Amino acid sequence: MQKMKNLGFVFILALLISACGKPIADFTYSGADKPAPAEVDFENKSKKAESYEWDFGDGTKSSEASPKHKYASSGNYTVKLTAKKGQKMTEKERKVFIEAPVDCLVELETDFGTMTIKLFNSTPKHRDNFIKLVEEGFYDGLLFHRVINGFMVQGGDPNSRGAKANASLGSGGPGYQIDAEFEANNAHVKGALSAARMGDNVNPEKKSSGSQFYVVQGRSVTGDMLDQMEAKKGIRYTKEQREAYLANGGTPFLDAEYTVFGQVIKGMDVIDKIANVETNRADRPVKDVKMKMKVVK
Repeated sequence: MQKMKNLGFVFILALLISACGKPIADFTYSGADKPAPAEVDFENKSKKAESYEWDFGDGTKSSEASPKHKYASSGNYTVKLTAKKGQKMTEKERKVFIEAPVDCLVELETDFGTMTIKLFNSTPKHRDNFIKLVEEGFYDGLLFHRVINGFMVQGGDPNSRGAKANASLGSGGPGYQIDAEFEANNAHVKGALSAARMGDNVNPEKKSSGSQFYVVQGRSVTGDMLDQMEAKKGIRYTKEQREAYLANGGTPFLDAEYTVFGQVIKGMDVIDKIANVETNRADRPVKDVKMKMKVVK
């Protein structure tokens, strides 16, 4: 009987030792109170752990003890820390909310000058995707591969980087599309930043290219033209939109067809300079017009 008691004591003691050796995952964070892109500092509060695995909720991971992580886009992220010790592990999850950027500005640099573009918060999917690509350097070195004077200048095809003079361009992208975000307050006035897309026959939902965009140059617009667009498309232009169209022109026939997600607020003359370059039969500039971008706010 005494031997059985001793064995029971040993068993209980072994369980206690095992329990004491189990790691405890825990963490805190700071820096998430800033709008995207925001760098968050994660402080590891785990106990009895030998190694760690972080999942930041945006598709990226880390094995550092207390990492820093930069969130390029706004949104709610579930961050999970796994603390490990041998074969034992525990997990801790916390929600991290990154606010949308306030009046986010992007500078688009070319040999003809620099455009400053304001991204609209009313089109968050396009805004966040554009910021992400700019931050990654995706656009640096790409070409304005399609330029039509009196219409628009288009770029964002990754296949244009270092492309030969006779290369066929305009079909490249990051491998995904973005759902359309048609907002009544966003119109194709001169300087509008809009997302290119495939035609309605293969893209009835009018989803945008993941990277290709165009900046509107357009032509003169009259009040009658805007009245016709309203009747045809069932839309209603605001007083401000009418004034912008009448003063600067644009391409109102594209409204409610392509997503407008930004507006040039400085360097409007750069659009005209690019639009006036010599182009070949495919509307590609004979002399390459390269771009470089950075987020400035």
